[in-house]
Amino acid sequence: MVGSKEKSKEKRDKRLQEISLLRTIPYSDHQRWWTSETVAVVTGANRGIGFEMVRQLAGHGLTVILTSRDENVGVEAAKILQEGGFNVDFHRLDILDSSSIQEFCKWIKEKYGLIDVLINNAGVNYNVGSDNSVEFSHMVISTNYYGTKNIIKAMIPLMRHASQGARIVNVTSRLGRLKGRHSKLENEAVRAKLMDVDSLTEEIVDKTVSEFLKQVEEETWESGGWPHSFTDYSVSKMAVNAYTRVLARELSERPEGEKIYANCFCPGWVKTAMTGYAGNISAEDGADTGVWLALLPDQAITGKFFAERREINF
Repeated sequence: MVGSKEKSKEKRDKRLQEISLLRTIPYSDHQRWWTSETVAVVTGANRGIGFEMVRQLAGHGLTVILTSRDENVGVEAAKILQEGGFNVDFHRLDILDSSSIQEFCKWIKEKYGLIDVLINNAGVNYNVGSDNSVEFSHMVISTNYYGTKNIIKAMIPLMRHASQGARIVNVTSRLGRLKGRHSKLENEAVRAKLMDVDSLTEEIVDKTVSEFLKQVEEETWESGGWPHSFTDYSVSKMAVNAYTRVLARELSERPEGEKIYANCFCPGWVKTAMTGYAGNISAEDGADTGVWLALLPDQAITGKFFAERREINF
């Protein structure tokens, strides 16, 4: 077991070194489909992975909107980047609040007209270390799944029609994988529904999380076959992964020139407030795959799940 863990760590460290090298290679002129007029929005971006994605995207020359539920910390975060010469703007956004979403969309429309990239990073997790309380399950599901879904639906009408397509990137987790070794889902009925991508619908995903929350209320969730680790967080990310596939399929039916590509990625166990700074990956490395997906040149990749710039299984 120890040998296996060491090999896994060596493999991950080697891949992270490769990614760090790739990040130093500038995009060539023919790869750069974006300009300084290209607008990206990153939710929950006042710190950690979100902040780092804003910094990297702005470093590539995009105009980036940093959003945060807390206005004061969001303004300060944007100011740090602005003082560093990055083209970063700020607006408050609480993805749990429909009026906040409406206000944000109105501001985007008035100031920028349209956006090209939406990165959904905002999320919560109340378990640290080996804790696995489901006390805050409703908040976790409401934020990570429904909040993400609601901001996506609100922003789609504001996404620019262009030959290269607009992009939606959802920050998720390997913990939400249907056959993940880190947090195994043992509920075969749920797995079968979520793996059948051709029949998968938003309603099925909604019913899945509702079933989980009902079992939490009835205190039967432990025998329900749900993921073993960070259970509520894992279920919320499982739902986002599934919804990403539904969304990608629906958006792929759009005519050429109006395409929107939707993918998700796991940043890894990153040293951020969400992990109690106990992670083993820097925010810079954790943010990389999200930025890479947002900027993919001339590749109509959609409905996929990535980690360390490689596709992984749902």
